[in-house]
Amino acid sequence: MPRHFLAISDFTRPDLEKMLQLALGLKDERRSGGNSPILAGKVLAMVFQKPSLRTRVSFDMAMRHLGGDALYLSPDEIGLGKRESIADVSRVLSRYVDAIMARVFAHEHVLELARHASVPVINGLSDYNHPCQALADMLTILERFRRLEGLRLAYIGDGNNVAVSLLAACARLGVDFTIASPEGHELPREVQALGKQMAHESGAQARFLKDPHEAVSGASVIYTDTWTSMGQEAEAKRREAVFPPYQVNAQLLSEAQPEAIVMHCLPAHRGQEITDEVADGPHSAIFDQAENRLHAQKAILVTLLT
Repeated sequence: MPRHFLAISDFTRPDLEKMLQLALGLKDERRSGGNSPILAGKVLAMVFQKPSLRTRVSFDMAMRHLGGDALYLSPDEIGLGKRESIADVSRVLSRYVDAIMARVFAHEHVLELARHASVPVINGLSDYNHPCQALADMLTILERFRRLEGLRLAYIGDGNNVAVSLLAACARLGVDFTIASPEGHELPREVQALGKQMAHESGAQARFLKDPHEAVSGASVIYTDTWTSMGQEAEAKRREAVFPPYQVNAQLLSEAQPEAIVMHCLPAHRGQEITDEVADGPHSAIFDQAENRLHAQKAILVTLLT
């Protein structure tokens, strides 16, 4: 088992399955009114370069549920790589806390934190990937369908950091993955190649398309995300002209399996990548998915710190 949680592709299928089962157990325990103080006396440093609702609250509450504590460090308090070198920040925090979670712009920053840390480092999001989100997504799908292998997931929209980790999770766990993106917004070629390789190993498929209608045919899960990610605001108007055919709406949903669920990692720009009718409709798993960030991250913390 890797010492840090930086990318889904770092983990084997048994590693991921073990964390998912742990997350299910911790969720059941919480719902029955109990919390095991597994991490009593442990402290998580939460380093933020960009704001977040789900990442901040879910990690904070995860540590509380597990008997530990979390320390929030805002962009102004550290100035990661500006006021002080990333290496020095990592070395100093390692002397104070038991683990570091970092939500950064540049993926290299979280990698550098991990290189110099003597404690586990968790990637809370970077411009390259979002592994915590993907683990929560797999937990949500597993709860809904009681299985993962053989299901088909269709991701509709930008080949962004969420899509990178989702492809890796599906490929590792035997879920067929299809992404439909407009020209110029596909997943990077090296990501596609790695995804195909991992999918081949698990017996799954990985497909990279342009047509969203072809992508959702036969899908049990439809997944979407914002057209413009944080840090891409200058491209927003151009993207808004390109992405409307990739909106997840009632028509597109009707072309998937009758029992299909719809997922979105949030925040959602309603009326753009997803309609209110779908986001709030009976097929939506969006808020279960948001809740499962808490439980999946509890499993990550327990795995790394015990």
